[in-house]
Amino acid sequence: MAVIKIPNNKTPIKEQDPKVRAHNFKEVVLGYSLEEAVAEANRCLQCVNQPCVAGCPVNIDIPGFILALKNRDLPKSAEILKSYNNLPAVCGRVCPQESQCEGRCTVGKMKAHEPVAIGKLERFVADWEASSGDVKIPEIPTQKRGKVAVIGAGPAGLTVAADLAKMGYEVKIFEALHAAGGVLMYGIPEFRLPKSIVEREINFIRSLGVEIDTDSIVGRSITISEIKKFDAIFIGTGAGTPSFMNIPGTNLNGVYSASEFLTRINLMHAYEFPYQSDTPVRLGKHVVVVGAGNVAMDASRSALRLGAENVKIVYRRSEAEMPARIEEYHHAIEEGIEFHWLTNPIAYIGDDKGNLTAVKCIKMELGEPDASGRRRPVPIQNSEFTIEADMVVEAIGQTSNKVLLSAFPELKLTSHGYIEADPQTGQTSVEGVYAGGDIVTGAATVILAMGAGKKSAVAIDEYVRSKKISK
Repeated sequence: MAVIKIPNNKTPIKEQDPKVRAHNFKEVVLGYSLEEAVAEANRCLQCVNQPCVAGCPVNIDIPGFILALKNRDLPKSAEILKSYNNLPAVCGRVCPQESQCEGRCTVGKMKAHEPVAIGKLERFVADWEASSGDVKIPEIPTQKRGKVAVIGAGPAGLTVAADLAKMGYEVKIFEALHAAGGVLMYGIPEFRLPKSIVEREINFIRSLGVEIDTDSIVGRSITISEIKKFDAIFIGTGAGTPSFMNIPGTNLNGVYSASEFLTRINLMHAYEFPYQSDTPVRLGKHVVVVGAGNVAMDASRSALRLGAENVKIVYRRSEAEMPARIEEYHHAIEEGIEFHWLTNPIAYIGDDKGNLTAVKCIKMELGEPDASGRRRPVPIQNSEFTIEADMVVEAIGQTSNKVLLSAFPELKLTSHGYIEADPQTGQTSVEGVYAGGDIVTGAATVILAMGAGKKSAVAIDEYVRSKKISK
């Protein structure tokens, strides 16, 4: 029997030079060519037990779309991909594949081998379909099963809306901001996820018949009683309220939450400042970002591109506990971001005009594990020091959106203020009302929110049909 020889490493993918990209907001990763994508597809073993599928929150037929790509049947590859995932070009760029599909890849379990670059292949196929000018729209049933309201046009809301539309529902999304996409539009920077890609994916969902009303705040401009006229409701408002450390000096000029900072850059096109847009955004020279998750990486790399002379990330745990994606961490290092591990701010220092001038920090050491399973950071006595800074961005997490929740008091909440919902269906404490994504789990990943949306779409369909039968 012939031995199959699989290249050890992933097919290299082109990227902007770090010295160049650190000064622009253009996409960092440039993508595969057809030949490169086919070469990478040839590394897939086509495992019978398909561990990669089990690792995908939306259960894409990964071996199927990769086999079609390997055979150069790109239309079939795109068709397979889109039958499971309504946002493939987004997921191919921002999903944490290393801890999901690629984390379970059999090739990656082989000695000295890297897993198949599933995310990069997904991105290639999605981009190819868009560039071909022949995007296939699935046949939508003309006989409508019912009407569903979706609150929030983020990853969860867009997914549940698209899946329900394919089943034959009239779906209307109510979005509070003036652009659909949620975190895809206002949270993730242009250099990691171009807005044109997000708009392209959302236009596909619109082509399914989904109606999206922007500038519509449910609980304010749209009443709960109006929403309750629909056959079912899905809530996917995300966790957009920023958290702060609330240490001395938090109110100084120059202290931002990552939510505000990234929103200013994204939705108000500050990433084009000053060449195409005059949208104001603070341009710090000495920037400190607190935290080491993906949002912290996004904030620090954005500050660098806006002209910061130096950007430092401070994190109270060690590099080993860092929650950010390895790829984003490596990109940040290449671009010159400095990392201060086991370091925690304890006060912000300002001048007599109320402007931030420095961050007072303390060194930490790791103690016993806490509730998260990670070792708890403990302050080291008499280890305080200061870092010069005229801007701080706190990227330490977010909490639930209170506008909707205060207008919908019947919804049962968890002890942390998120909506309590069945993890398998999204069913809340209110009949006919479902929820998913960050408003249920707290801040998580795009693909997990999409997975919740897919589960709720199935549950909503079952609920509406059973309700109509009972009548």
